[in-house]
Amino acid sequence: MTSLLEKKSCPVQFVLAINDTLNVFSGKWKMPIIGTLLFGKRRFTELERNIPKITPRMLSKELKDLEMNGVIRRMVHHTTPVTVEYELTESGRTLGEILDKMIEWGMQHRKTTIGDQLVSELNLS
Repeated sequence: MTSLLEKKSCPVQFVLAINDTLNVFSGKWKMPIIGTLLFGKRRFTELERNIPKITPRMLSKELKDLEMNGVIRRMVHHTTPVTVEYELTESGRTLGEILDKMIEWGMQHRKTTIGDQLVSELNLS
């Protein structure tokens, strides 16, 4: 595997790595699903309740995509009725650090942009 330093020194490999990452996370719902699963195993209905406005059809599609990409694992328990749980794989759990950085950036960005907007609005009044 090529090291991160080597990837950063080659614009083509750098862009490919970014594109690979974004392909896994593309869409509105994948990050909220991953964020919810960082708190532990969840059943389909629990995920649905924890992620406002996601439809069952979209949740099902996104779970299949994340499973196909090795980010989550679907576990079927042979109970009556059958129980299905979803959890992050080891690879998926490493995304917690990325989400933490995204949250930090988002909070700072919101503070900067909304803070600047508030100052502008106050100056106009």
